[in-house]
Amino acid sequence: MLRKTLLITLLIVLLTACAPQATPTTAPVATEIVVTEAPATEVVETAPVVVTLTLTDGLGREVQLNEPAQHIVSLAPSNTEILFAIGAGPQVVGRDEFSDYPEEAKSIASVGGSMGQYSAEAIVALKPDLVLAAEINTPELVKQLEDLGLTVYYLKNPLTLEEMYVNLGIVGQLTGHDVTELADSLKARVAAVDEKIAPLSSRPTVFYEIDATDASKPYSYGPGTFGDLLIQRAGGANLSTLAGITDAYPQVSLEQIVATNPAVIILGDSMWGVTVDSVLTRPGWEGLDAVKNNQIFAFDDNLVSRPGPRLVDGLEQLAKLLHPDAFK
Repeated sequence: MLRKTLLITLLIVLLTACAPQATPTTAPVATEIVVTEAPATEVVETAPVVVTLTLTDGLGREVQLNEPAQHIVSLAPSNTEILFAIGAGPQVVGRDEFSDYPEEAKSIASVGGSMGQYSAEAIVALKPDLVLAAEINTPELVKQLEDLGLTVYYLKNPLTLEEMYVNLGIVGQLTGHDVTELADSLKARVAAVDEKIAPLSSRPTVFYEIDATDASKPYSYGPGTFGDLLIQRAGGANLSTLAGITDAYPQVSLEQIVATNPAVIILGDSMWGVTVDSVLTRPGWEGLDAVKNNQIFAFDDNLVSRPGPRLVDGLEQLAKLLHPDAFK
C-alpha cells in the first residue's frame, strides 16, 4: 500500500515538471477613476495694436494721432495748398476763407479767418480729427481749439526752401501720404534754376512792392522773408537789404527807393489792382531805371507769401523776369 502511494506521488511530480509553466501575472489593482471637467480655457481678448504718431509742432507741443487724419480743417492758405499738393485734398473738410488754390478748395466749407477771426463752432461742427494751423494763427487760437477737445498741429513757417520740403514731410505723416516724389520734383526744379543763376555775375537791384496804399512809402519784403530769399535765389539784389533796412516788412521811403535806384520793380500788389501804368504816373518815380527801361512787372504775390510748394513756381518766374536770357 505504501509502495502504491509513493508511485502515485512520483507520477504527479513528474507530470507537474513536464507541464508548460504559466506566465505569472500581477493581479490588477483596482483604481478609482475620478471624472473631472477639464478646466475651461480662458479667452484673453488682446487689445488691437494702436500705432500712435507723435510729432512736436511749431509751438513745442507734442501732438498725437492714432492714425493718419482723415477729416482735416486747414486754417491757412499755405496749409491748404500743401494738403492738396501731397494728395490729401479729399481729406480736407474745412478751410479758412482765403484758401483759394487749387480751384477745388473753394468748394470746401469756410470756417472764417477774416481779421483773424475764426468760427470755433463751425470748426467743431465739422468733427475734424486734425486742425492744421499755421504761423498766421495765434497760439491763443490753438489753445482755444485744443480746450474744445480738438487735435491741433501748428505748422511753423519754413525759413528756406529746404525747410519747406521738411514741412511737406510733416503734413505727409499727419495725413498718411508719401511726399517723396513731390519733394524730389521740387528739388530738381530748384536745382535747375540754381544751375542757370550760379554763373551769372550781374544781379539787378529789385524793388518788390507788396502794398502801395501810400505810394510815397510802399511796403516791401525785408531780410528773413521769402520775398527776400526768392529774389536772391533768382539772381537779384533786394533793395531793402541794399538800403540797410532790417525790418521784415518795411515801409520804404521814396528817398530810399530813389537812392538805391532799382533796375526792376515787381508789383506783388497787382492782385489788389495796382498796375504798371499807375507806377509810371507816380511823382518822383520817373527817374528810376526800372521805369525808364520798362522793367516793371505784375506778379502773383501768392507765389511768394504762401510758404508752400508754389514757392518753387515763384522762384522760377522771378528768375525768368530777372534773367530772361538765361532761360531762353
